[in-house]
Amino acid sequence: MENQTAHRCDAAVTLAFSILGKRWTGMIVDSLGAGEMSFTDVRRAVSGISDAVLSDRLAELTHSGLVERRVNEGPPVSVVYRLTSSGEELVPLLGQLGQWAQANLRSVPQH
Repeated sequence: MENQTAHRCDAAVTLAFSILGKRWTGMIVDSLGAGEMSFTDVRRAVSGISDAVLSDRLAELTHSGLVERRVNEGPPVSVVYRLTSSGEELVPLLGQLGQWAQANLRSVPQH
């Protein structure tokens, strides 16, 4: 047997999945790929997500620089979210990932 060095996961991949690997995050980014949305619009687009988790994920995505949160002074006051240019760069990658998944993964039963 050959002595093989174990492949270590790239630090950049680890960083990407520390954010994108969380449940719902990819779906939120994909939904915002359609354009600016309110919190309620995102919640409707990402079926099954709770308000608390959506709030947490949007805060994380904003902190990471992938999403911008803007307050419209109104009246009425409203908050909207949109992808930054970095976030927009993810949209085609998510599309490719979805195509790959459709071709290569079996459906996982929902519990």
